[in-house]
This record gives sequence, C-alpha cells and structure tokens, in this order.
Amino acid sequence: MSITKNLQDIQEQLPENVTLVAVSKTKPVSDIMQAYKAGQRIFGENKIQDMVDKYEEMPKDIQWHMIGHVQRNKVKYIASFVTLIHGVENFKTLKEINKQAAKHDRIIDCLLQIKIASEDTKFGMSANEASEILQSEAFSELKNVNVVGVMGMATFTEDQEQIKREFSFLKNTFEDLKSQQTTNSNLQVISMGMSGDFKLAIQCGSTMVRVGSSIFGVRG
Repeated sequence: MSITKNLQDIQEQLPENVTLVAVSKTKPVSDIMQAYKAGQRIFGENKIQDMVDKYEEMPKDIQWHMIGHVQRNKVKYIASFVTLIHGVENFKTLKEINKQAAKHDRIIDCLLQIKIASEDTKFGMSANEASEILQSEAFSELKNVNVVGVMGMATFTEDQEQIKREFSFLKNTFEDLKSQQTTNSNLQVISMGMSGDFKLAIQCGSTMVRVGSSIFGVRG
C-alpha cells in the first residue's frame, strides 16, 4: 500500500472545486509526511491533543482542520494555528472559539455542524438552530470567528438513497443559510463525504471531502 499512490488516486477523482482534507487522525507523523511529500497540505484531526502534537512536529505550511467533536475547554490549545473547525454544534462553542481567537488576534474559520443522520451518536444542530445563530445579535458581536459553511455526517448505512437524501438536505440547508448570511459569515463550504461516500457527496454538492482510510489505510 502506497500512501502517495492512494492520494493521487483520490485527487484524480476530485473536481477542481472540491477540497481534499486528508484525515490523519490516529496516524503517525511518518505516514502523514508521506502524504505531505506527495503535495497534500490539508490534514484533519479529531482530537485536539493529537493535533497540537503533530502541529509542533510537522512543517508549518500545513493547514490543520479540526474535524471531530470540539471540547470547549480545549479550544485554547489550537486557537493559535488551526485553519478550520468543522464541528461547531452550538453557539457556546462559537463563543469560546471567538474568545480564544481574539487572544491571538486571529479570525478563525468555522463550519456549523448540521445533524443530517438518523443516528443518535452523530453530533450537530438543526437547520433552524443554525439559522437562528446566524441571525442573532449575539452572533453579530463575535468578531473573531467567520462561519464559512456547513458540515454533516451521513448515517452509517449501505442504503445509498438514504445517504443521498441526507447529503441533499445539507446542500439545501447550505443554500438557505447562504441567502441569510450576515457580516461575520461567508458561506462557501459544504463539508460532506468520507472515504466510502465522497463520490456521492460530490454529486450532491459537496465542496470539501474528508478522506482517511482510502489514503492511509484502515485504522490499525
């Protein structure tokens, strides 16, 4: 298994307007460096401490994306360098990101995580909650966050029609939110699709896919 070859195979399948986040969670630096040497610069981690450790060890032109559940009390550890936080599931988290970003004089890009799956294990807010946040006065006062889009995780199922419905719902939610965006939101990104379903996600309008096992192999 060649990480370089896997990466090239995936990249060849992506349209120009789709960004690849190489999901490097649980992977050693040596593996991630193979992808880096093959030209990949955007990596996704789901644990803040792992991201901090890898950030310190690896080249500084890497864009680190936080793709997992965001623990508010740990945002401070990544606020100085994180490029994009995918999993913002409520206003309290946005507020904390804003607070920590201000300490570093940064504006941190965020995605609102919309719950599109039928499983209770998936995090996220409803489309209505996302709309209420973007319209709220409290949100307009957050000067150090920029909501640039939405993220969603489909149900873990073999039913392609169900996955398609969930992805289409996220695309429609994005369009609705985009029509009502405010000063500190600039919606451009739809982060959906992983190793098993990224092609379907792209058909449904995804602009950013999170691919791990198809690049690095199944988590050992």
